Amino acid sequence: MSLQLLAADVVNVLAALPDPDPVAPPGFEAVGTILGWAKWVGLIAAILALIAVAVMFMFNSRRGEGGEHVKTFVAILVGVMVIGAATALVGFISGS
Repeated sequence: MSLQLLAADVVNVLAALPDPDPVAPPGFEAVGTILGWAKWVGLIAAILALIAVAVMFMFNSRRGEGGEHVKTFVAILVGVMVIGAATALVGFISGS
């Protein structure tokens, strides 16, 4: 048996496999709702944290210490990116 015939047989077998539509398990709608709420709560907390860091920048810049909060600012921005990436990843995995 040649390699081409074997490859053709493999392709035919794989093409004949069923491809069902993804269906969420029963009760999964509640999990999606909870994840959506968690995303929004996390983003709101990040916005409030950015406002708090901006206020700290404002007060400490008069004393010449404004640069000390740059790490906090960057950490908050990284947190926002993680929240956004997690949301996109869960959406990709769940097929929505």
